[in-house]
Amino acid sequence: MDYLEIEGGNTLHGSVRISGAKNAALPLLALSLLSRQPMEFYNLPEVADINTFMRLLTMLGANITTKGKGHRIIDTTSVNDTKAVYDIVRKMRASILVLGPLLTRFGHCEVSLPGGCAIGARPVDLHIKAMQKLGANIEVQGGYIIAHAKDGLKGADIVFDRITVTGTSNVVMAAALAKGKTRIINAAKEPEVVQLCQILQESGLQIQGIGTSEIIIEGTGGELLDLKPTRVIPDRIEAGTYLCIGAITNSQITLHDVCEDHIESIVLKLHEIGFETEFCSSDTNKAITIYPCKTPLKAFRITTTEYPGFPTDMQAQFMALSTQCNGSSFIKETLFENRFMHVNELQRLGANIAIDGNVAQINGKSELIGADVMATDLRASSALVLAALVAKGITRVHRIYHLDRGYEQLEVKLNRLGAKIRRLRE
Repeated sequence: MDYLEIEGGNTLHGSVRISGAKNAALPLLALSLLSRQPMEFYNLPEVADINTFMRLLTMLGANITTKGKGHRIIDTTSVNDTKAVYDIVRKMRASILVLGPLLTRFGHCEVSLPGGCAIGARPVDLHIKAMQKLGANIEVQGGYIIAHAKDGLKGADIVFDRITVTGTSNVVMAAALAKGKTRIINAAKEPEVVQLCQILQESGLQIQGIGTSEIIIEGTGGELLDLKPTRVIPDRIEAGTYLCIGAITNSQITLHDVCEDHIESIVLKLHEIGFETEFCSSDTNKAITIYPCKTPLKAFRITTTEYPGFPTDMQAQFMALSTQCNGSSFIKETLFENRFMHVNELQRLGANIAIDGNVAQINGKSELIGADVMATDLRASSALVLAALVAKGITRVHRIYHLDRGYEQLEVKLNRLGAKIRRLRE
């Protein structure tokens, strides 16, 4: 098992290209199941979760051709297996995204209950209830979601009790081939959902309300789609992570291939802390630069919420940053329970953090000292890397397979910026 050995205290400088968004690519890969011809993808991130999902598609019968870095052609016309087995699904929770496409295309499927990061229950009940509302008969048996829709899915009003990104994506794909009109109320507005809907719209599907809390889809009644070549949007969480890396090391870093609108809440919080940023745009590139702060960093407050609010996937990184701020910062996590598992590991490095329910109080500024720490989930692992970059001495971050699930060559990119990181084997 690999781990990272990080020497802290180095100022970084340079530029980094932001990869395609994992959370946008996953539903788009699932969408390929609804295409009447091979679907071409550009800017796919080279991360473990994407490789796992492509293996799942291959096990279902898809043919995948590699044309270059981040460039794949996925042909699902020969898919004839509708069972997503435990051995592959257990590795990532996003595997549930094949439920809607398989069910709406074939009228039946079996999908193992998923795995992934252990950051709370993340129940699949919202997916199941939505598919039932569309006319599916579903039972959970032997660890599998077994779904049937003998006469196909039929459009309906779907009201989500709470906002769900994967749930919205699953229903959007299921509704695409359903008979009649589907209305999704309390839909997610995240950029990843927006891109999925835009790709469907470009294929000729009638879809309204993209980017709003109410999405209306007129299904094709079972007819497959003419899906166009797709370039995955930039990863807003990777961009936010590198902005935090620039901030915590007080370095000047430029990020290329970013979408300004997608990272607005992150950038505004960095401004509040005391950092200046500059966004530059051209026909071929959109970039943002973060500059070193010349004054003591200010403490801050964050409440995680759905897009366009502050993303839960960035709270761990900002917690690491808060250890270098002067005064008490407060982070309230409203979306997932049990998402403060990185706190104990940050405390091992010297962070002064107190937890009260879903609120973390971080008292800074703390001098961090290198130690052995263990990653517990994807974003927690990145927070440990951030802390290690400013800790005195050597920090070893273990169980970095979590990191590899969502960050493309993180240590390679950081070393190019001037960090001193080695990937070693236990």
